[in-house]
Parts: sequence; C-alpha cells; structure tokens
Amino acid sequence: MRYNNLFFSIWKYIGERRDIKDHLFLMWPVDCSSAWWGELARLSSVVRMRGSTAGITDGLRGISNSYYLFITFLDSLLAALVISPLVVSYWRGTWELMGYYVYPQDMKKSSLVSLLIGLGGIMLFTMTQKFYPKMLNPNKHRILYYVISRVYTACFGFACINSWRGGWVALDAYTSTEPRSVIFITCASIIILIMTKTIRNISAPPFAIVTDRYEGYFDVPTHFKTSTGNFWFYLLDCVFSVCIIGMLVVFVWRGCWTLLDIFLCPDNMVLSTWMSLGIGYTIVGITFALQPPMKYLANELSGISRMLIVDTYLLFSFCGTVNVWRGVWKFQDIYFFPENPALSYALSHFVPFLLLVLINSSNSILVRGVYIDGEEAGAQCVDFPCYYLRLIFQSKRKEKIIREAEKMKGAEKVEQRLSEGEVLIQVGVNPNEPSWKNKSINNFCSPEVNQH
Repeated sequence: MRYNNLFFSIWKYIGERRDIKDHLFLMWPVDCSSAWWGELARLSSVVRMRGSTAGITDGLRGISNSYYLFITFLDSLLAALVISPLVVSYWRGTWELMGYYVYPQDMKKSSLVSLLIGLGGIMLFTMTQKFYPKMLNPNKHRILYYVISRVYTACFGFACINSWRGGWVALDAYTSTEPRSVIFITCASIIILIMTKTIRNISAPPFAIVTDRYEGYFDVPTHFKTSTGNFWFYLLDCVFSVCIIGMLVVFVWRGCWTLLDIFLCPDNMVLSTWMSLGIGYTIVGITFALQPPMKYLANELSGISRMLIVDTYLLFSFCGTVNVWRGVWKFQDIYFFPENPALSYALSHFVPFLLLVLINSSNSILVRGVYIDGEEAGAQCVDFPCYYLRLIFQSKRKEKIIREAEKMKGAEKVEQRLSEGEVLIQVGVNPNEPSWKNKSINNFCSPEVNQH
C-alpha cells in the first residue's frame, strides 16, 4: 500500500493517545478518496455513527463527565423545546391543510386520497432509496444536492403525513370512537408490534431527532433487510414494512390520542391542552433522567427480561411523546390564528419546515423505515438519538484530528526524504546534486558489490 509507513505511524500515535483512539472514527468526511483514510475507516467501521432512530454511537464520552452531561442536557432541551414543536407544527399544518381542502365533508374519500398519496409515496421512496446516493453527491454538485435533498425531504414528509392521516381518518370513519373499541384496537396493535419486535417504531421527537447529514440521508430500512437484488422479495418486504408495521404504529398513536380526547377534560379544551403539555414534558424529563439506570439494565440483562424492560421503557416514553404532540397541536389550534384556519395551517406548514432546514434537522419530520427492538448491543437500544450539539462538537474534534494527521503525514514525508538522503551519502552520493538520479547504481557501489 502506498501509505503503509504513514498508516502504521499514525496508528501507533493513536494507540498512545487514548482520547483520540476512543473517539476518532465516528464522523468521516464525505470525500474519503485517500487510500490511507479509506483503509483506516474500513478498520474502524464498527463504530460508525448511525443517523437513525435505531441508536447512535456517542463520540464525546471520556473527555469530561461534567462536560458530557452538560452537552447531553442541552441536546435534550433542544430536542424537547425547539425541534419537537417545529416538527409537530409542520405535521399539524400539512395534516389540517389536507382536511381543509380535500373532501372536507366526506371523511371516507378524504382518507382514501391521503392513503393513496401517502402509501404510494412512501413505497416509491423506499423502493428507489439506492438510486439517490448514486446520482447526488455534495462533493461534486453541492448546491444541486442541497436543493434536491431538501425537496426530497419535503415530498417524503408530505407522503408520511398523508399515510398517517389516511389510516387515522379511515379508522375514525369505519370504526367506532367509543372507548371500548379504541382500547381494543390500540391494545391489539401494541401486542402485534411487541410480537414482531417493532414497538420502538412508535418513537418520535423529542426522543428521536435526525440531522441532515449526507451519510444515510436517503436510507429507508425495511423489516427483513432484504437485498434489492431480489426484486419480488424486496417488494414484499417494503409492502410489509410500510403497509403493516407502519399502519400498526398509526393505530397505536390514534388510540392513545383519542383516549386523551375522551378522558382528559373533554369539556374544557384549553385546560386539556395545558394538561397534555404538563403531563407530556414531565414524562419526557423523567424519561431522560432514567437513561443511566436503563442503560445499566440493558447492559446487564439479556433475553426476555431485557426485552421486557426495554419495551416498558419505550412505552413509558411514548406516553410523554403523545402528550407533547397533542399539547403543541391543540395549543396552535387555540392560539394560532383560530379565526383564520387556512392561514394558520399554511403558516404551520411552511415556516417550521424552513426553520428545520436552516438548523439542519429537516429529516426529523420523516417517519421512515422499520427498526427492530433491542437490535443494538449493550445500552444502545435505550439510548435515544437526540444528538445535535454533540454531533457539532464531534465534527470539530474530527477536523482537529485530521489536521494533526495531515501534519504527521507531512512530517513522515520529510523523515522519509532525510532517510533516503542518509543512504545516498553513505554510498558517496550528494543528494543535492541534480544529476544523481541519472547515474547507474553501479556508480554508487564498491567494485565488490558490483560483482554481486
């Protein structure tokens, strides 16, 4: 390999610097054309960061416990108080605009249109997910990539919301909203999700935010992780993931939301809204505070007991999530231009999306892919991917380490040239003489050596 000497020198240096060795290989630059970097990244691929709701490997641990806890706390606040309300607002605006303009007097037709748009759009984006990274590369066409990727997110988000709205409204239209019926459908959906080990897919902001990083931007994982090489099996996998697991998640959300509408101060919407916000953010705070003991249990337990603890924890966090969403949604219904619904919905649709794009978190609006409960080793299965500031600081650390590596690369070249010069001097050659490269090796060696 061309950079063998440099590779092992850097590797030795990293081995002596524990802080670098533990945290270096988490966020690689998009352009890894260098053979040295490619080899190093290949050897370290086991700790790559995943930008998904399936968990994230943290790269700031070890530098300082107090510093890490402080940044983690800020990330939790940012997820709960900034990104989550923006995501909920976008969903509200898109959802209500469809209800306002598409068959507002006919729930069955309106739900059918939403289902066709939603399921058709998600299937299209899932089936063609391998196409986009091949065609779009920020290193070659940065502006084109940025524009098309955000348009992709907007279209995918529109499809996601319509699929949810279609299933939700159809269930309201074709079934009863009586508590007994709602409880039965919700419990049945939860049981099926637990049996298929997919209950984690009910998670949403504030417990799952996604930044707009290039790595994995267009990935939509399916339940069985079928290869795209076998078209028909991959198609069935996509259908199962989108139409079965996806709809079961919608039924769980619809059931919990409807039960809150029925039992939480139904005659006083203002009080009900504020209670949802209070309950939701209280549970969110408790859930984040329980992260350390839950990670300990996830590390220590195994088998059914581990899965039971993890699923219980996820369901508890979901209680906070659905209350926060309902509280923010109803809050805007009450206070955000209630006299002009069309304007309220339009602003709620466009403004939050633009703000999310500006803070590099527009992918948080998407509900895509299927993740399996407890598929990560250790504590990652209960580690909520609320990583924003930590990703920024990791990026800064990465840049610093790369600069150090480049300096060492330059020093290695200088050292190699000095070594070559010493050899030439030993055989009686002046390395500063321009014509020395044109001489035969026989001119540099003794007669005894030349005989051999």
